[in-house]
Amino acid sequence: MKRINFKPFALIVAVAVVLSSCSGLNKMKKNADQINFKVTPEVLEAHASEVDLAVTGRFPSKYFHKKVTLTATPVLKYSEGQTEFEPVTVQGESVEANNKVIANSGGSVTYKDAVDYDKAMAKSELYVNITASQGKKSVDFAPIKIADGVLATSERVVVIPKAILGVTREANNSGKYDPNIDAFQRVVPDEQMADIKYLINRSNLRRDEIEKSEVKALEDYTKKANEDERIDLKDVEVSAYASPDGTIDFNTELAAQRKNTSSEFLAKKLKEAGIDVELKTKYTPEDWDGFKQKMEESNIQDKELILRVLSMYNDPEVREREIRNLSETFTEVADEILPQLRRAKLVTSVDMIGKTDDELKAAAKADPASLNPAELLYAATLFEDLADQQQVYESFVKAYPNDWRGPNNVGYVLASQMKYADAKPHFEKAETLKNDEPVIKNNLGAIALTEGDVAKAETLFGAASGSGEEVNYNLGIVSVKKAEYDKAVRYFSQYEDVNTAIAKMMAGDNNGALRDLEAFQMENCFMKEYLKAVIGARTAKESLLFDSLKAACDINPKMKAEAKVDMEFAKYFNDPKFTAIVD
Repeated sequence: MKRINFKPFALIVAVAVVLSSCSGLNKMKKNADQINFKVTPEVLEAHASEVDLAVTGRFPSKYFHKKVTLTATPVLKYSEGQTEFEPVTVQGESVEANNKVIANSGGSVTYKDAVDYDKAMAKSELYVNITASQGKKSVDFAPIKIADGVLATSERVVVIPKAILGVTREANNSGKYDPNIDAFQRVVPDEQMADIKYLINRSNLRRDEIEKSEVKALEDYTKKANEDERIDLKDVEVSAYASPDGTIDFNTELAAQRKNTSSEFLAKKLKEAGIDVELKTKYTPEDWDGFKQKMEESNIQDKELILRVLSMYNDPEVREREIRNLSETFTEVADEILPQLRRAKLVTSVDMIGKTDDELKAAAKADPASLNPAELLYAATLFEDLADQQQVYESFVKAYPNDWRGPNNVGYVLASQMKYADAKPHFEKAETLKNDEPVIKNNLGAIALTEGDVAKAETLFGAASGSGEEVNYNLGIVSVKKAEYDKAVRYFSQYEDVNTAIAKMMAGDNNGALRDLEAFQMENCFMKEYLKAVIGARTAKESLLFDSLKAACDINPKMKAEAKVDMEFAKYFNDPKFTAIVD
């Protein structure tokens, strides 16, 4: 039997297999231009400090070899280097793996990824690097360009958050200085009161009443107000009352008589003191308001019952009758409450005139501790020079070491100069003094934002809600940073500057952005002009584009290099007018 040598045949088969596999890979490489890549958006954009990529790759019929595995890696290439996105792998029908399968009849794969934005990516190109493999063989395709990038106007948001000055709290109703409620008022209303009491059903003055200390204090107070140039005597008033325990007709006449005797007494005293002021007079027949107040302040056992009776009836005679029906309790009321209502109230009203601005400034420098907190805080605002303001606030820290506004305001002055790192320990000191103060939360949020911690900043700004429009502005910056442009526009609604314009541009409102830029009053602001140029490019208004770009580059020549690679101007890169400006 003749022996057959199968070795050459096996070799032929092996070679055929190798050639077949190489043929499949090379064919896919050769026909790579048949793969359709759709990139969204067509020009890559930076949002929230990331470059998002969405690609759909479509493979035509009879393209994908059933035994081939293909790995595609998007790569963003730019002059200073490149950044790879995550690779994606697909496979033919006969490959035993868990990748997306592309049939011989064709198919598609959708891919999404993001990389951190780098300023060097401003002018870049997106390629796909492809490696196809079958068994131990692999082939690298020529890189395929699929998009340009990166539009990065959103990254131009200026991170200069607004700090809030710790100023003065709202004044109390009396207008008198209160260390806890101390709004600065140069003119502070004040008053002095005294009561002259009468016996039941009587209107004559008693010596022990008109000579008591509170009446004497009112006379002295009125005299001083008349003589002191820093006190403006407004008026003196007499209000006479009858207690609500008689008939209305009797009480009306009685209250009028009390008004006459008390006003005659006070008019005589004013005349003796040489005080020429209008003496106002009035009387109240039945002092139900006074009755209610004295009842609320008393320790009478049934006062709640009496007050309910008082609230149930509007007719004073019915009120009196119902209260009298509470016979046992009424006796206590008659002894403790009603005598206090048989009176004439004497009131002197004045305006206390504070120090002038010049006096406050001088004192703030020479003897800051001589000023109360409200005065010293106000005095600091009178200085235009920031160094002077800081000095006054540092003096405030020494004079009032437990008041959070001192260190807060030192930090505010530093932050207003964009010295956020220097401001930080002062804001932190303020927080140790008052850790629930919304103003401080805003200012610490401003520090976090400048340090790049957007999440922490947003939390702090949330805790600062209601402390000022500055909080909304800062939240607007946060929203731009998070690519929440519509929300940013709402937060920025009270402002007009480059940041508000960027928010509107990114939200699609170029006209609104242009209005904000035109309204922004900062002189020689290169970013204002640069953004106007971008709007000109976006809206095909070439005069706006070229005039504004030239102005931006004249103010800051460094913008020439940025404009050369800014994809906002891609259509104009070869325009002679454009090149004349940026070269």
